[in-house]
Amino acid sequence: MHLTGVTNHVDDEYRWAGVEDPKVMITTSRDPSSRLKMFAKELKLVFPGAQRMNRGRHEVGALVRACKANGVTDLLVVHEHRGTPVGLIVSHLPFGPTAYFTLCNVLMRHDIPDLGTVSEAKPHLIIHGFSSRLGKRVSDILRYLFPVPKDDSHRVITFANQDDYISFRHHVYRKTNHRNVELTEVGPRFELKLYMIRLGTLEQEATADVEWRWHPYTNTARKRVFLSAE
Repeated sequence: MHLTGVTNHVDDEYRWAGVEDPKVMITTSRDPSSRLKMFAKELKLVFPGAQRMNRGRHEVGALVRACKANGVTDLLVVHEHRGTPVGLIVSHLPFGPTAYFTLCNVLMRHDIPDLGTVSEAKPHLIIHGFSSRLGKRVSDILRYLFPVPKDDSHRVITFANQDDYISFRHHVYRKTNHRNVELTEVGPRFELKLYMIRLGTLEQEATADVEWRWHPYTNTARKRVFLSAE
């Protein structure tokens, strides 16, 4: 059954999700600026056990093959425009899907003075506002980048959707007494906006079916929201 253009083959794509920890690889577009490299380093701290790979001259196909050969579950590629991070691609391996996001309002840890160190604990996730079929699909793509946390983890990562803009926030907390909790933001922070999901992995761009695509130029596009059912 197809609903609003979202298909259901998640059983194959994510059959090990929640059973085995994900293995995330992060890289950049070619010839990255020092700022994009810094952003990639900060993203590496967000995902427990993630690794970062220098892009060099590698073609996308070679990147994906290397990742598949090494048991990587998700390849993340960040893009920039004139030194500002503007795009994030999340390609789930080995079968897909691949989600394409616009990045905006990026505030890096590097830009905030006196931040604490990032906990390496597996974070609790707060995922809010993804109530449509497509919203559930996107929240699963994001959720499965993270391992299952231990109960005593004091680290929280939030993906909050409002009007199809997904706010990413990263906090640690400590209990000040039995009733109160003190939250500290550790960064980075940014907004994501989905513009496409393709079936298949990143190197199959030319041939993979488009599962969903945002059409900004239709009359209703400005009024409609897609990730929530409201």
